[in-house]
Amino acid sequence: MGKSITDKEQQVVYMKQRLNMFLEVLDSIEPETAELEDIDRLIAMVDELDGKMQQFKNRPEQEK
Repeated sequence: MGKSITDKEQQVVYMKQRLNMFLEVLDSIEPETAELEDIDRLIAMVDELDGKMQQFKNRPEQEK
């Protein structure tokens, strides 16, 4: 496991990176040929983003 991200700026960078990954996956899906598994994966990614956001909201910021 990696080190916990407690710095707010690092948390924002992490969330931006994850959101960009989600957008790349979303852009790569062809609507005409998308399968249920593709939609399920997108939903799982959104759930993961939401879960991480909740973790960050509840995590105390690291003292500098």
